[in-house]
Amino acid sequence: MKSNSRSLPRYLVSLGLVLLTMASLSLGAQKHETDIRERLDASAVVLGQLITAPDRPIPKQVLPEARCIVVVPSMVSFALGIGVRRGKGVATCRVAKDWSAPAPVAFTGGSVGFQMGGEKIDLIMIGMNQSAIERLLSSKFKAGKNISIMAGPVASEPSTDIQWRNADILSYSRSHGHFVGINLKGSAVKQDKDATVTLYGRYIPFVSILDGKVHPPAVSVAFLATVRKYMGDASPNRQGK
Repeated sequence: MKSNSRSLPRYLVSLGLVLLTMASLSLGAQKHETDIRERLDASAVVLGQLITAPDRPIPKQVLPEARCIVVVPSMVSFALGIGVRRGKGVATCRVAKDWSAPAPVAFTGGSVGFQMGGEKIDLIMIGMNQSAIERLLSSKFKAGKNISIMAGPVASEPSTDIQWRNADILSYSRSHGHFVGINLKGSAVKQDKDATVTLYGRYIPFVSILDGKVHPPAVSVAFLATVRKYMGDASPNRQGK
């Protein structure tokens, strides 16, 4: 009887530890789900705002040519002055007559000159051709390494220059509501594997998501609706470009 009474407290302690661990895991999973939902929603907002910015909107002739798009809301600099910026966002590509399910990405790089540590920048990268798609589908690529990237044209600056049509990737960035120049040479975009597992319940390769082999999750409805609204649906003549 004494043996049973002595083992009871140990059992309760063990049970308590198990329950505490399960609760912690549950809270962690809920936080990750909230984070990816907020990332998708923020990406939708940033995309809409940069495309329709009253001072420097993205030209309408650029959007139908886009093959893929990467949106990274609120990149943050981790150093005072000229520092490396890091952020997390989502990517999607044209497939058939629609856009693919979103693929979570992690971004590193992008010098914008002297800035205070902690300042945030919103970034859009638009892949314009097959080369950009192939680099993106590799799940990790570096801008400037066998891939050309340039600041995209804006509608408020009329120009006959069509050099942007020869770029693999066009970029648009803003800080505090104003467009800013950002040097993306050497910056890297890779698949955010942890966020992928959170979003889809399992790990799915980048190429499977962006090739349209995965059904978009419900949480991505608003983001994809924004992409379709401004970028248009896919069409056959663009698929083979």
